[in-house]
Amino acid sequence: MMWNDGFGYGWSWGGWVLMVLAMVAFWTLVIVAVMALFRSIRSDRNPPYGTNDTDRRSAETILDERFARGEIDVDEYRIRRDHLRAAQER
Repeated sequence: MMWNDGFGYGWSWGGWVLMVLAMVAFWTLVIVAVMALFRSIRSDRNPPYGTNDTDRRSAETILDERFARGEIDVDEYRIRRDHLRAAQER
């Protein structure tokens, strides 16, 4: 007759602990994988804040603001504005 330690199936307490840890690790991996999948799907549809075309200011608006604050002089403003307009025409 097989000796039974009271836990059933002849497993020792170490086997039960290992089984519980393996189960917790498995379900943790499943949950992390599902969260990563949904996060990647959501990030494809909704880019991070500030990258939508409606949220972004145009380069010419930023240039105008820099000129208004006095960060650049008239010559630099005109040169950069002409470069921006030339790049938009391409």
